[in-house]
Amino acid sequence: ILIADVINPVLFAFMVYAVSTERPIINSSALLIGHTLAYFSAGVILSLGLERVSYRLANPQQIDFVIGLVVGVLLIWAALGASQQSAERKTTASKQLTPFKALGLGAIVNFVGIPFALPYFAAIDQILKANLTVSESLILLVGYNVLYALPFVIVPLLVAFMGERSQGLLQRINKLLERISRFLMPVILLLLGAALVADAIRYFMTGEGLF
Repeated sequence: ILIADVINPVLFAFMVYAVSTERPIINSSALLIGHTLAYFSAGVILSLGLERVSYRLANPQQIDFVIGLVVGVLLIWAALGASQQSAERKTTASKQLTPFKALGLGAIVNFVGIPFALPYFAAIDQILKANLTVSESLILLVGYNVLYALPFVIVPLLVAFMGERSQGLLQRINKLLERISRFLMPVILLLLGAALVADAIRYFMTGEGLF
């Protein structure tokens, strides 16, 4: 689950953005810390509400399928729009990024992506199923988040050891992740949207959903 979760081109792109500022090591580190703290906090909150959400998913109501149908159509529309988009996105790094702003930016990047963090939901579910004590669950969640952040530490480390020479390497890695994401994201959105639409259609036709 962690391996699937850690493949995050969005976070890496913002890390590359942070190292192009005046204080690359401090800003990129602050961004990663902000993202990690927000991810852990979100995990705690999700853990508290997951049991209620699971009950609702196990006992869906008609409005849930209506919402699922609308969301599914929107996802398909977004996937088709993304697959047709060919223009390269260009980002201009701001020289005014401070460590405090980077900390907040990391948290924002995390909270925006939480609805799509399906592996994280799965990890939290596994932790809850283990029937651990509260302290043991929190320690495990902390460990998960630390391991999640670990691969991204390579960004400030490369800058620290390679200096300006690291910029070219980081940009190449970022472009590779963007190409992979540009191919995978429309496919994932299309499949997810189609699944939600099919689920809603089956419910309205038979009274039972697919899932």
